Amino acid sequence: MSMTSLPPTAEQQNSQLRRNEIVSLVRQRGFVTIETLARQFGVTVQTIRRDINQLSTDGRLARYHGGAGLPSSVENIDYPARQVMNLAEKERIARLVAAHIPAHASLFINIGTTTEAVARALVNHEDLHVITNNLNVAQILSRNTNFRVIVTGGVVRNRDSGVVGQSACDTIRDFRVDYGIIGISGIDSDGTLLDFDYDEVRAAQAILHNARQTFLVTDHSKFTRRPMVRLGAITQISALFTDEPPPPTIRAVLAAHSVAVHVAAL
Repeated sequence: MSMTSLPPTAEQQNSQLRRNEIVSLVRQRGFVTIETLARQFGVTVQTIRRDINQLSTDGRLARYHGGAGLPSSVENIDYPARQVMNLAEKERIARLVAAHIPAHASLFINIGTTTEAVARALVNHEDLHVITNNLNVAQILSRNTNFRVIVTGGVVRNRDSGVVGQSACDTIRDFRVDYGIIGISGIDSDGTLLDFDYDEVRAAQAILHNARQTFLVTDHSKFTRRPMVRLGAITQISALFTDEPPPPTIRAVLAAHSVAVHVAAL
């Protein structure tokens, strides 16, 4: 006896149309929050979560905490989207990092929305000397007249106010500081640190080599991302600051090399 497939129901058709439109929106914007999508389509956040889960399974989108983005190894999510992505988690991480930075310390702070959150958490510290290739960080920290803020030379990227190029690396190498605070775009399962931009990676590598201690600040979504440019190994850092425990394979690497892990609790 032959079996005939039943035609899709109206609900299934609506779901498929909505999911196609979600993919189109994410392609336009780079990242869209669950709340925005729920308002856009007039459905519940639970419905959008189911849509994103299915689209992620199908490989059409990447699922992130709070929304959906592009599944790319060569292109980062747009800066405005990254500013709101996992914002509460980044702020928790930032407060924890700030608690580990004493007064009268010298720091490198590099490009990224998590490092910018750290800068905001450091504003009320006393007598910090900061070298940064991030104009947003410089602007945040310059609110405290008790700080000395040095901006590297280099080319300013319009998309995120990061400063990159050989001059940025040269400036960083002119200093030896107490703490380097770096962000990252992805961490592979073996602990390889990955990013999207070669010039940005070169500046971060200079920080790794010229800070007495390096703090890696990253939310949990970076443990599932695979950009293509290698920065280094997670074993090169002094401590990891994140919002959830790392996956087991990365935890094993960290433990084997005695790298401290600090998880920012709710």
